[in-house]
Amino acid sequence: MTSKDYYFDSYSHFGIHEEMLKDEVRTSQYRRAIEHNRQNIEGKVVLDIGCGTGILSLFCAQVGAKAVYAIDCSEIADYAKLIVKENKYDHVITVIKGKVEEITLPVDKVDVIVSEWMGYFLFYESMLDTVIYSRDKWLKPGGVMLPDYLTLNLVGIEDAEYKNEKLNFWDNVYGFSMKCIKDVAIQEPLVDVVEAQQVCTDVRLLRECKVPEYSVEDCTFTCPFELTAKRNDYIHALVAYFDTFFHHRPQAHKVLYWTRAPADALEADCVLLGSRDHDLRGREAHGDAGVQAERHEQKRPGHHHHLRTQWKVAANKREHGVQNEVKKRKPATRNVPLHTHPK
Repeated sequence: MTSKDYYFDSYSHFGIHEEMLKDEVRTSQYRRAIEHNRQNIEGKVVLDIGCGTGILSLFCAQVGAKAVYAIDCSEIADYAKLIVKENKYDHVITVIKGKVEEITLPVDKVDVIVSEWMGYFLFYESMLDTVIYSRDKWLKPGGVMLPDYLTLNLVGIEDAEYKNEKLNFWDNVYGFSMKCIKDVAIQEPLVDVVEAQQVCTDVRLLRECKVPEYSVEDCTFTCPFELTAKRNDYIHALVAYFDTFFHHRPQAHKVLYWTRAPADALEADCVLLGSRDHDLRGREAHGDAGVQAERHEQKRPGHHHHLRTQWKVAANKREHGVQNEVKKRKPATRNVPLHTHPK
């Protein structure tokens, strides 16, 4: 397998789709959003981008969509066709295997676009560029996009136990010292579970994503931030999470949203702070965070990004700072239930 096939091939494996489907809160919120937007979907043409097993397409067909075009580039599309037929929706749902940028739809325009496009750090390895392409090419004026509004947020957390576990491991690996890896390990972003009591700063909004208006150029950005400590504690990591909203037009939509904010147990994107030997106790952290796109001709646009953070922690008598620029492959991660706060 070549590097250009990595992204799509990873979605050919059933384990990824099983994890996504078992993320009950996320999947059920999509279902609720589709059901609550029945008036916008019933009798209309729907486009499902990155359909996977076809679950969102099935939800749309269930509420009376006239036609659903489900697109996926990976091998899972072959099974989506069988799933659609097995559930007797093959007269409504047409599964198309291929890249969105290369296929031809049997219609000129669609009324609704639905997609679960979000990636790590919201934008990293996401399908947003493909959603934007589809919006500009096929969505009717005034058409509905689900979801249509997302926010990327940042907090600081205390987690000495995890930091020690992650870094001190390299002190003695089967009797050998590998301490040189610590400096690299502390800079690598990771996806893990964060609990509410670990949060020790306020929350800062990094980026708003209004999908009906967002452009490909907007996917590359730098955002200054400042976090203020809520208690006298160590700041071991920066944690990014995103909130997802379904409210295209207030008069036409019932507003629903789900969040990845730290609650009882939540999967989030983290960058460890400090040095390999020192923890940071501070009053505030400030700096810049952003996403930088990296384009390659033989690879899918928008799926190769640098995540960049530059931060400084203001301590009692001195300041600690570092600049991280990390290029990270998409890891296999577990999904955990997300807390839902309907508005």
